[in-house]
Amino acid sequence: MGIFDFLSGEFIDVIHWTDNTRDTMVWRFEREGHAIKYGAKLTVREGQAAVFVHEGQLADVFTPGLYMLETNNMPVMTTLQHWDHGFRSPFKSEIYFVNTTRFNDLKWGTKNPIICRDPEFGPVRLRAFGTYSIKVADAAKFLVEIVGTDGEFTMDEISFQIRNIIVQEFSRTLARAGIPVMDMAANTRELGQLVGKEIAAQLGEYGLAMPELYIENISLPPAVEQVMDKRSSMGVIGNLNEYMQFQAAEALGRDGAAGAALQTGLGAGLGMQIGQQAASAQGPWGARTVGGPAAIPPPPPVEHVWHVAENGQTKGPFSKAAMGRMASDGALTRESLVWTPGQDGWMAAEDVAELAQLFTVLPPPPPPPPA
Repeated sequence: MGIFDFLSGEFIDVIHWTDNTRDTMVWRFEREGHAIKYGAKLTVREGQAAVFVHEGQLADVFTPGLYMLETNNMPVMTTLQHWDHGFRSPFKSEIYFVNTTRFNDLKWGTKNPIICRDPEFGPVRLRAFGTYSIKVADAAKFLVEIVGTDGEFTMDEISFQIRNIIVQEFSRTLARAGIPVMDMAANTRELGQLVGKEIAAQLGEYGLAMPELYIENISLPPAVEQVMDKRSSMGVIGNLNEYMQFQAAEALGRDGAAGAALQTGLGAGLGMQIGQQAASAQGPWGARTVGGPAAIPPPPPVEHVWHVAENGQTKGPFSKAAMGRMASDGALTRESLVWTPGQDGWMAAEDVAELAQLFTVLPPPPPPPPA
């Protein structure tokens, strides 16, 4: 047996990689104590790429297929390696297998709330989260820019950086889009496409691509959600007086004794009301008044209660008297955003007729000095 036959039996003939970890992006073929023989077989499977690094320089990138490591299919290696001894000598190079499949169901989310200006609610703080997928688009660039000499590079090592890129671009896109909070749920798909398009160039510098980006939810602070729930409830109730009458009727049906007592009181009150109407319809001598029954006075005006937005939070409700004291103390200014049930969105205090007078009341002139 010749020396070359001995070397052929000692060195590795087949180079390949199978991965079952689901999170490994790059794996280096371990060659400690071994060398790659000229003519060895390299197997690159679908969803992989093999990168040869020789003496610190990136030599070749192999796409899926079966290769014989010879000079005719390794032109770059031929210029880097002196093939002597009849092209039978082994050579030592580093081989990195790169996983080019998609890494799916990766999570992203805003660590801190994003402050936006909504046309209806004013300044609001938003949080968002979702999923994305990532893949290696350029194996050579990814190896040079990110992996370096890491022998086993996983998705966890770069996911934090990608999440930061997504959150930063999502904040900018959301602030520039100008979409009202109430309409964001219907535009999550478009927002996701805008964010993915904006970060494509930055990921391309790493040799990566993001095929998919999903926004699962955009949420408001709990205080704002409570106000929105109350506002929705008011819209469902409709006429407040009719709703109160309905509630009273339901209470009568649930409590028999209380219902009987209430019915007795209603009967007595109804009798008194009929007697008063009959008396008002007659004159002092028993004749009917020409003008008919007396007019019923209108109900007293309803006093509004006010909510004040300050530093992205809602305070209140406050009565008008309390708002007057706040205006006197300087806690309420003309530019303060206020809202009351029935008002269409937040408005500056000076633009509300009922509150504007709080800032225009001036004290009377001082009395003249004594003579």
